[in-house]
This record gives sequence, structure tokens and C-alpha cells, in this order.
Amino acid sequence: MGRHDQARRDEFYRDPYPRYTRARRAEGLLYVPEADAWLVARDRDVREVLRRAGDFSSAHALLPDVAPSQEALGVLAGGFAPRPTVVSSDGAAHRRLRAPLSRGLSAARVAAVVPYARACAEGLVDAFAADGSAELVESYARRLPGQVIGRLIGLDPADVPAAVHGGYRAEEMAFRPLSPQAQTAAAEDVVALQHLLDRLARDRRTRPRGDLCSELVSALAPGSGELTLEQRHELVAALQNLLIAGFLTTSALIATTLLHLLADREQWRMLCADPGLIPAAVEEGARFDAAVQAFRRTTTRPVTLAGTELPAGATLLVAYGSANRDGQRYERPREFDIRRPADRSHLAFGHGPHGCPGSRLAREQLRLTLELLTRRLPDLRLDGDRPPARMRPTLIHRSPEVLHATW
Repeated sequence: MGRHDQARRDEFYRDPYPRYTRARRAEGLLYVPEADAWLVARDRDVREVLRRAGDFSSAHALLPDVAPSQEALGVLAGGFAPRPTVVSSDGAAHRRLRAPLSRGLSAARVAAVVPYARACAEGLVDAFAADGSAELVESYARRLPGQVIGRLIGLDPADVPAAVHGGYRAEEMAFRPLSPQAQTAAAEDVVALQHLLDRLARDRRTRPRGDLCSELVSALAPGSGELTLEQRHELVAALQNLLIAGFLTTSALIATTLLHLLADREQWRMLCADPGLIPAAVEEGARFDAAVQAFRRTTTRPVTLAGTELPAGATLLVAYGSANRDGQRYERPREFDIRRPADRSHLAFGHGPHGCPGSRLAREQLRLTLELLTRRLPDLRLDGDRPPARMRPTLIHRSPEVLHATW
């Protein structure tokens, strides 16, 4: 992809909403060259695609935007090869991979980890509360979800920073243009993460515990013998996907919701004055600017969607973020308003067979974040001496690159 094409893609990724509006108004589907896909933008059409998993495959849901260099591929060969994950599988294979996640992220499991999450959040705020200012993405939003999902998976807390770093590097390799040297360095970090997860899986084979890694090992590699190489490949892929999904999108949800709340002083003051609005603020934050804006789907046969005839093998960009601003479903869809009644029917966490199994955990972390910050830092505001927040050029963890605040 040339520099001009990359710039156009980044522009679309940073602010896809104008294109969403055009697509919702168009007859049929709108083709988006920057994504090389047909954009599914209306709420009813998004829901139809997500319900019809047999017609719209998830096999290429996270197709990389960037192909690794030969040097990077050489480094990656020292790690573990990709395998289908819960995000990129269909049918029985998807159900097999999803079942242990549903058990491991049950309401009881999430409730049990909330006190730990709250203690982590308090500790993070303690580190900067006396300073009068902070950059909230790096000092808080990127840290809390990693600590929480690390705890659920069973990582040693000392390993969490390196694991989170490796996860971000995997996302960067797949979706950002890097120099050959930077790609190789990122590949080394990804391989280090994979070996960390492999050691964890092999340890849980011999010493199972009550964590998500043990749950995955038991479900995906039943038995008691030494893990085979193929089982290790699958477990590393599953753990890597779980880890990255567990912190990337929740970090984005926290940072983006804080951005919109702090950009509207009236709503921030309302939230501080009435904590009873927090559940509605959580849902509005998720609806208004979804962390996962879109996933790809591929047609498995010729189909007609929204009046557009598609051949087998056509690529769709299924835009949750657009559906959540569909005026046919929501009043004043382009307004961020925490006074809306809490409504979980939005599509920020997907719908149907691929609905996010970690949605409860993400909501809990945003909820306790809002409880904590409105209580401890009610004067929190965007730093007016800094440039306006700039969104990351990505559709899978839409968030501000930095979020400077004062109090």
C-alpha cells in the first residue's frame, strides 16, 4: 500500500462516522476502497449478518492490514504459528473455543475479580492523584485492564507489563505500517509473549488452578499427558487472543468514555452529583463510540443483503459503531447523553454467536473507573493547554492516543 493510500485509510479509521452516515443513507451497501470491503452500516443489516453466521464467515474477521516482512517472518518462526481463535472460527469449532471462555468469564467469576480490579484502580490513581495532572491513557486506561485480565488468566503480576506490551506489539504488527527494523523488533516482542503463554499453559497442565488458563488447557487439550506441539500452538493462540481482547478493547472503552465525559462539563458534573447515573453512562459510552468499531465477515455463498447482490467470497466490514448511531433505532443517535435510560441492546459488544463473552468484565471495569474518578477527582477536566485528543487509526480499539487531564 502506497503512502497516499495509507493516509486515506488512516483518515477513515480515525473518523469513520461521516462514511457511516453516507452508508446508512445509501441504497444497498456502500463499497469502501480503504477497507476493500462492503460496509454494513444499518442496525438491522448488521444484526442480520451477525445472526447468519453460516452465510457470513468469521474466518477473516481480523485480516491484517500489513503483511510481515521476510525478516519478521523469520523471527515469528521461532514462536507459535497462528491458529483459528474464537474470533476467527465458525460453527462447531467456534463453539468449542468459546465454551471455556463463557465459563471462565461467568457472572460469578467476574464478580469475584471485581475487588481485585478496584484495588488495582485505586493504586493506579494513588500514583498520580497528588500531581494535579496526568495522561490518563498510559497512567490508567492501558494499565487496569491488563492487570485484571492477567489475574483471570493466571499470569504472575510481574509478567503482566511484558505480556501487555507484547499484545500491543502484535496489534501494531498486524495493523500499522512499520519499517523493516521496527517490524523485526515487534516480532521479537510477540514471540516473547508467545513463549510466556506457552510456559503458563504447560505449567497449568501439571499444576491446574482455578484460572482461565487452566480452564482453556482442560477444555482444549483434555487428558493428563504432556501437551502435544499442536495443542501448544492452539493454546498459545487462544491465550494470546484472550489476553489482547481482554485489555485492548477495555482500555479503549475506558479512555474513549472518559474523553466524551470530560469534553462535556455538564455531563461530568451530573455524574459526580448523581452516581446513580453511572450504569447509564457505561452503556452510553459503549454505544456512542464503540471500542470495536467493526469486524470483517466473508460470504460463504451468493447472498443478497440490503438489496446488494454479493458473490461467495465477498468481504464485508460489519460496523457496530455505525449501527449504534442508526437513527432508525435511537433518538438523537449522534448525541452523547448519559441521561438515556441504560440500554444494553446496542451492538458495542456484538450480537449473536460471536457476542463478546467478556462484555460483563469490560462493563465492570468502566463502572468502577467512573465510580472511583467521580469520587476522588471530581474536578477532573481536559487539559486546555494541550491539543485536542487524536483518535488512533484503527477500528478494533478506537480510543484517543493520549488523554491529558488536570484537576
